[in-house]
Amino acid sequence: MKKIFIITAVCFIVGCSELSQFMPSSSGSTSATDSSWRSKMQSCMMSEAQSKFQAGTLFTNSISATADELVSTCTKKLALQSLGISDEAKSSAESIITNLKNLSSAQ
Repeated sequence: MKKIFIITAVCFIVGCSELSQFMPSSSGSTSATDSSWRSKMQSCMMSEAQSKFQAGTLFTNSISATADELVSTCTKKLALQSLGISDEAKSSAESIITNLKNLSSAQ
């Protein structure tokens, strides 16, 4: 009987702690939206850090400066994505500008 009470109490406590994910946060946004943004930011920063590591530039600056750069880059990328501007569109625009620049310097 004692074991059943303990198991029931533990299940109740764990169940109640999981309910917090369904409650709105104090800032007015839902935790699901917050979690989604955080996961996208974390994924972007990991990708950027891996790219820098493979290029050999991850450790060229201080940790703080590199972290600032990662945050800045990912914030810009996520902001552009939220506006509907993809990396592909940005790349296309850069290609157009580069082609026009090459044409103007060739003349």
